[in-house]
This record gives sequence, structure tokens and C-alpha cells, in this order.
Amino acid sequence: MRLRLPEEHPTEPPTGYKIAHPVLSQDGTRAGFTGVSLGGALPYGVLDEARCVYGRRHRAPHRRCDCGFHCVHGSAAAEALLCTAEHRAAVLLEVTVLGAYIRFERGFRYARQRVRTATVGPCACGAVAGALADAGWGRPGWRALTAACAGCVRGRTFLSLASFARLAGEGLRVRATGAAVVATAGLGVSELVAEAALLQARLDWFQSQLARLDEPGQG
Repeated sequence: MRLRLPEEHPTEPPTGYKIAHPVLSQDGTRAGFTGVSLGGALPYGVLDEARCVYGRRHRAPHRRCDCGFHCVHGSAAAEALLCTAEHRAAVLLEVTVLGAYIRFERGFRYARQRVRTATVGPCACGAVAGALADAGWGRPGWRALTAACAGCVRGRTFLSLASFARLAGEGLRVRATGAAVVATAGLGVSELVAEAALLQARLDWFQSQLARLDEPGQG
């Protein structure tokens, strides 16, 4: 006898929460996310379809496999994961669960998703983040990004939160903890101020490097 799972037919797609690391493609033309556990080797876009991490040809989520996107029901449960040392640099995602899904006690395993909102934590120095900068690690073809303020960006590759949202596309909204939401369409005064602060920080860093080269014995 084959066990059949109960089927649901919601009028609206369910909402879930998860954590992930923001990533930037090697050529700087695409932005997305990579998971913190099982699916970490497969970066995904804002609107994407799950693939089996084991390379099997079945469609995700398969009942006899661990494949598929994963999320929890509540934001508090996802935020709790950010307390662990290995996940401190991750961001909180609010997602729409699309396609077939399997419901568990704490969340979903599902076929497709749309990332609606990404909430970025503070910079390592404690200041409100204004950018996502090179974290110093990544996946093949992808650079991992981490929260950074204007003063800590220095010479690293970075994207402002608004630039990351525009590059990721699909209506993604990005916000920093304690800051206003950064939308993809158009820049407001606060976003322009943040962009200017990041550019000024980069210029200050370059000027300090040039000053060092001008010093005697720094040929």
C-alpha cells in the first residue's frame, strides 16, 4: 500500500522565513543567495526553482530525498538561527512558497520560491549596514557578501543595499536592521545619502593609499 500525504489547496501561497548569505557573481552582473546548510553549494536567485543537491533527476521536493528549498513558519525561529557563530553574517529572508511543498511541524520543504524581503544585520563594528561587501569567501563563480558600514567598506568589492536589490531584480526589497526599507525602483533621499557615504568612504581609502605611496621610501 502506497502512503499518500494529505493535499492542501491554499488560496494564497504560504509565507516562510529562512536565513542565507547574499552572493555576487564573479562578473558582477548577478546577485542572489546561498544557503547555510544542505543547499549551500547551489546559489539561487530571487525567483528560482529548487534542484536536487545530490544530482538526482527527480523533481524537488521528493518525498524520499532531502532536496528542495527549506524555510520555517515564523520569523522568530529563523532569527534564532542568526545567534549561532557560523550564521552571524547571514541575512534574514522572507519568502513566498511556490509550487509543490511538504509541510512539517516547523516549516516547509518546497519546489519554488520568491524572496520578497532580505533583512541585513549590523556591520561587524556594530554600525547600521549601508552596503554588502566581499566577505572573503565564496562558491565557484560567486563571491559571498556581508554587511558593512561606510567606514568599514575600504577597498573591498561592495554593493550598496539598493544596488544589490536592483541587481537581484524581481521586486526584491532589502533593508538594514534599524533602517528604512530600500526598494528597487528609484532612490529616495536616505538611499542617496547612503550611496554618497559609501563613495566617500571609498575615496578616503584611496586617498590614504596614495598618501602612503607619496611618503619617502614607499616606491
